[in-house]
Parts: sequence; structure tokens; C-alpha cells
Amino acid sequence: MRVVLFGLLRFRVDARGRDLLGPLASRGGYLLVGAVHRGWMDPLLALHALPLAPRPWFLGSGASAFDRQWKEILLRRLGGILPVWRGGVGIDQHLASARAVLSAGGVFVLFPEGGIVGPIGELSSFRMGAALIALRTAVPIVPFVMVGSEELYLGRRMATRLLPPTSVATLLGEGPDWTPPDPGSRAELDMARRLTARFEEVLGPEVRALAPAVVDPPDRPRRLRSLTWLLVSRRGPGPGTEQGAAGSDRGEAAPP
Repeated sequence: MRVVLFGLLRFRVDARGRDLLGPLASRGGYLLVGAVHRGWMDPLLALHALPLAPRPWFLGSGASAFDRQWKEILLRRLGGILPVWRGGVGIDQHLASARAVLSAGGVFVLFPEGGIVGPIGELSSFRMGAALIALRTAVPIVPFVMVGSEELYLGRRMATRLLPPTSVATLLGEGPDWTPPDPGSRAELDMARRLTARFEEVLGPEVRALAPAVVDPPDRPRRLRSLTWLLVSRRGPGPGTEQGAAGSDRGEAAPP
């Protein structure tokens, strides 16, 4: 994959912050909460930013990920994709996936925007799925910033930043004796909204500060711009549309 992305396609990624992971770098068992999510390259940016092990795992739309035979063969070979099938599935299935990954010492990656449509260099609205999973798993959280994937072409520059690990209690300003509300309660829903807002407050300024670093001048050649849609689903509206974005106030987790 590195040969293809960095050799043939000449992508350039300025990745920093791995040294901030500390013991989590080898131990795993944490949530990676990332933005901005703008294209198929984003999971690969997360893989590039993190150590090779422990293994990161992603929620992804099953209908979009496996809509072409060559994609299905590639993704099954690479692994790391936990398919989400739309149609009223709530948080429980996604929470079970998260707990399985975390208990095995893996890294569970969440992109709270829930889709790839949104402004360049700015966050789009976060869904609450990531916050609910964070509340119910009570594991460390590593905020993650990535920019530059909204348009891909030969030699495209991108950048990623891992931010210092934190926790739900720290993000919410709670003390060491704090305990999360009962699952499914109104108090949990209110706290999930607060935590979602905190994710936006932490990641938004970092995205805005980093985005200008990957903006190419207008006269720069943009050869093979079709790479932008290489792995994007051909099944109608993309996952960033209202119809395709999970993670509403009903407590559904957002696929990346």
C-alpha cells in the first residue's frame, strides 16, 4: 500500500504526534476520534499516523465498502473493516464491535461526522454515536486531525496530527470520582450531546490551523483527479447525505 500511495501516486503526508501516545502506542485499547472525514483516503491516513500494531479497526458502510467485487477482495484482504448495514440498527451492535476490539487491545476508530460531504478545512456536524461509545466503553480517547483528502491527484499533499490522549471525564471537566450515567437514560443522552460538542471544540481549531498547510496554488497541475472517487460508492447518495449518515439523537453510531 505504501508503494502505491507514496510511490506510484506520489502522495505526501505530513504526519506528527505519534510520540504523544505514550504507553498507548504499544498497549492499544483506545478510541481514535478523527476529523475531518472527506474521502476514502481517511482510514489510510489513520493507519499511516498510528503504529503498525496494535491494529486499528473501522466502522464502514457495508453497502458502500463491498459494492464492487475488486473492492470486496481488497478490503477482505486488508481487513480492519466492521461493516454497518443501514436500516434502524441502534448503538448496541456497534458498541459490541467496539468492546470486542478494545478488549483485544486494538484501536477503534470513529469519524463522528458520519459521512464524507462537508466544507473544506472545517468540520461538518458531528453525530452522537462516537460520544455514546466513548461513554459506555470508558477507555482513553485520542483526538485525530487529518486534512487534504477532499480532492486527490498525483502528488497531493495531506497532513495528520495525533493530539494528546484524554478521557471522557477530562473532556467534560469532571472529577476523578465521576461515573457515567445509566445507559439509555435521558442523563446519558444529555451527556452525549455535551461530549459531542467537546469533540468539536477540540478538533475544530486544530483542523482550521492545519488545513492551509495542504492547499496547493490554483495553477498547480492536478493530474488524475479521478483518484478522488476511486473507492467512493456508486450506489446513489454518498454517506455524507442526510439519508446515509447514521448517528442521530437516537443513539446510532456513525460509520466512518
